[in-house]
Amino acid sequence: MKHTLILVLALAMSGIAYWWLSAAGGTGSGAVATSASQTAVESANATGATADQLARATFAGGCFWCMEPPYDKLEGVVSTVSGYAGGHLKDPSYQAVTTGQTGHAEVVQVTYDPAVVSYQQLLEVFWRNIDPTTPNRQFCDAGSQYRTAIYTHDAEQARLASESRLQLDASGQLPAPVVTEIEPLEVFYPAEDYHQNYYQKNPLRYKFYRTSCGRDARLDELWKPSED
Repeated sequence: MKHTLILVLALAMSGIAYWWLSAAGGTGSGAVATSASQTAVESANATGATADQLARATFAGGCFWCMEPPYDKLEGVVSTVSGYAGGHLKDPSYQAVTTGQTGHAEVVQVTYDPAVVSYQQLLEVFWRNIDPTTPNRQFCDAGSQYRTAIYTHDAEQARLASESRLQLDASGQLPAPVVTEIEPLEVFYPAEDYHQNYYQKNPLRYKFYRTSCGRDARLDELWKPSED
């Protein structure tokens, strides 16, 4: 679906060179981002923390392009890396994941300083940026690769995530039950480099995709306080 929306934009710009997104970074699993751990070490000085004082959290919220911005602007987050988790194929490519046959979900891995921002705060940001009531779909994107999930790194994250999901379900905020999965993270594969910081590298295409996909309209519907 993302490819289709980007192609529509390219045609609408009357020949201006907005080529389809995979041309920007090549294909195959060889075109991968800097590892999450290396990125975190390079970015750790942003909070003054050393690498061993940082923690990681991994969230599947549909299109990973759209899940980087809300975390990047959060104080205490030192890096976000788009990638894949929850599947059975080793070192998957974007092209393989989009078939829905590898079992992976698009995820963002957040490296953060727990002394500045808590895991509970990361969970709150996660919920407010997804529709947790739709299985195997987020907004215009359908398929198991767009399912919502929390991939936990330890028992404490699993406990907090489960409590948070129960509280959200019991709150009556949402029109249907929460279907977001909570699973231990087995392995995280960084996505190809052209996916990283996509909203910064390609702001026009990113904004067109996000608006056309109906993400913000649905989030407003779910999460904005009622005026009644």
